[in-house]
Amino acid sequence: MKLAYKNSKTSGECRMIVEELEFDRQFYGKDRKDKLLTIAWNKGGTQQVTIDGVEYEFPHNTILCLMVNQTFHFADASGIVAWQFNRAFYCIIDHDKEVSCVGFLFYGSQQLMFTTLNKTNSHKIDLLLQVFIEEFETVDNIQEDMLRMLLKRLIIIVTRLAKQQFLPLQDLPEQKLDIIRQFNLLVENHYKKEHSVKFYANQVNRSPKTLSNLFALYNEKSPLTVIQERIVLEAKRLLLFTDKSAKEIAFELGFEDAAYFSNFFKKNTETSPSDFRTKGLYS
Repeated sequence: MKLAYKNSKTSGECRMIVEELEFDRQFYGKDRKDKLLTIAWNKGGTQQVTIDGVEYEFPHNTILCLMVNQTFHFADASGIVAWQFNRAFYCIIDHDKEVSCVGFLFYGSQQLMFTTLNKTNSHKIDLLLQVFIEEFETVDNIQEDMLRMLLKRLIIIVTRLAKQQFLPLQDLPEQKLDIIRQFNLLVENHYKKEHSVKFYANQVNRSPKTLSNLFALYNEKSPLTVIQERIVLEAKRLLLFTDKSAKEIAFELGFEDAAYFSNFFKKNTETSPSDFRTKGLYS
């Protein structure tokens, strides 16, 4: 089942895909024009999901949030329920006070978060799913508002569960988490030009050392590691899914010297850009 709503005036779009045989996303291909965030619920058995060329185990009854620029494919899409929406329909950045998911659920520095649902939470989201279906099928002047309200409810539920499962709440008050979320969003917006921790620390009015100490409470990555991993991730995507040369990619990611970029990439991946592209194409 594929359900969709689109506002022709604002281009706001919300979609729901329910247990379709085919469902994937190719950001550097057929889906480039559709800037959609995705919330995927695996109602089927444990399966493999391939994201940006890397395979992960997608456990049964877990939820995974995926970014606009991620390319993904499910081994068994028939077990997946997914919600997709663009910024014009609901901007999580502009409405962060409502859902508190920016820099954590989306645009976060954590590894992929497979958020587990217990029986109660599964029932709650299943009920929400049924209401979504009703609202997609009810065409009237408040349809968009109703769908947006349901989407906010879904995001809030998933964000709460993810915080319970992935954050050391006893050590990380909400105020400190907000600084980390702000940092993560800044990295997402500026990683192609700004590679130093100092730039981001200044933006959040903290010293680089204070920022590093804060990240130590959150996870094992340092702020510099977060920045570098984001650069490497984008480099990998461009190498795998585009025909841009290593030199073009270097300049796009803020490196004036292509050789320096190549050394940076090899230091972080243990392979050169050209070898990575070759291995990726053959695999």
